[in-house]
This record gives sequence, C-alpha cells and structure tokens, in this order.
Amino acid sequence: MNYNMRQLMVVTAAKQMQNNKAVFVGTGMPMLAVLLAQRLHAPDLILIFEAGGVAPRMPILPVSVGDSRTFYKAVCASSMHEVMAIAQGGYLDYGFLGGAQIDVYGNLNTTVIGDHEKPKARLPGSGGGNDIGSFCWETVIVMNQDKRKFASKLDYITTPGYLNGSGARERAGLPRNCGPSRVVTQLAVYGFESESKRMNLVSLHPGVSVGQILENSSFPIIIPDKIAITTEPTEEEINILRELDTLSITSKG
Repeated sequence: MNYNMRQLMVVTAAKQMQNNKAVFVGTGMPMLAVLLAQRLHAPDLILIFEAGGVAPRMPILPVSVGDSRTFYKAVCASSMHEVMAIAQGGYLDYGFLGGAQIDVYGNLNTTVIGDHEKPKARLPGSGGGNDIGSFCWETVIVMNQDKRKFASKLDYITTPGYLNGSGARERAGLPRNCGPSRVVTQLAVYGFESESKRMNLVSLHPGVSVGQILENSSFPIIIPDKIAITTEPTEEEINILRELDTLSITSKG
C-alpha cells in the first residue's frame, strides 16, 4: 500500500482513540485523526472542541477548532468556559494536541521560540493547550520530529507533561494519574516510562532505524530490548483519509 509519512502519522494517532470515550480535540492533524477514528473503529467517540462544540457529527474536516462545522449536529453548542469546566471536572479521557517543541518529559511549547521578551518567533500560544494537558486523563501528541522540536530544554512550557519527572505534576497541584501517554511523529511512536516519566520508544515506523530517531532528538530516548514496528495503513484507511481531506493529506510528505 502506498502512503506517505503524514498519512501514517494520522492513522497511527487515530488508533490511540477508543470507542465510547471523550476527546478534547486540538487543531491540525488531531482533527483529522479523530474523524478517521470515528469512521473506522470508534463510531461513538465523543468529540469536544474548544469553541464549545460537544459531540458533533461532522461530514468533513473543519478548518479550525472554532469552525462552525464543529457544531454540526452537536449534542450542544456550548462555550469555551463550559468545555474547560468539563475538562477540569475529569470528564475527558483524551486530550489531542500538536506542538512546536517537546522535551523528554512530554512538556510542550506552543508560545515562543527564543527569549520570551524578544523571541525569534512568536507562536499561537496556549489556547486550550494548557487546560488539555493539565486535566485530560491522557494526552496524545502528534508532531514532526527533529533536533529543534525534540528539545533538551524548552524555550517556554505552555502545556505541562510530567514537568521534571515522577511526582512533579502532583506537587504542582495537577490531578493524579493524568499526563501524556503517546507521542506520534513521522519516525516513531513514543510513550513515557512509568517510574522516571522519561520518553521511551514504543514502535519504529517501517523503514526507520533507532539511529534515525536518536539523530533527530536533542535528549536521550529510552530504547527497549525488543523493538516493535508500527502497523502500516490499510487501503481502507488511506481511502477514508483522502475522502476527509483530499487536498492536504494526499500531498507528498
């Protein structure tokens, strides 16, 4: 089956979603992944959007999390305040985010590159990212990987992962047993070691070596003795992706 790395990322991210769960959806590839999950294996996955759309049934991919299509056939058209309260109340199983930088503990930066007062680049900021990472039971992160993005030290912590290691979230006053669970990149799938909370390798994508993932990270990644290979997309999965987002997802990546 012919596919590109972006397609593999979306399919792999979609597989992290279970049916009858609720997910707070971030902008970009997360939106495409949750729509794919609904059409494949999780028809009753409940989508929650930052602007207030709760459980919509969207026929096509919205432009952003504030697009009016995120209210299409929704259970309710609520508000940003309401959906943040839903997250804080512990009702959301998954948060689904992207990021400009990530560190070994799964902390994310979407605020600035460089010094905060005089940045090299000013990014979109938190939006709901901090709330999602703080209160959803699991956070799934989808982003490209290179040495700058997999940073040894973030220029700014926008969204908390495991902060500086085991127990740090709890000491900061965040709920117990929450945090990032998976990171999906164009090279591999990662998780977090249960004790240290440091990033570890879950599976390599087909054709990718351990050397490649280490060369594209500024911090050491824990490598297991037995290395799994990510399952390749099926023809059905790729065809549905093309139907959902023909212009962007079928471009070569």
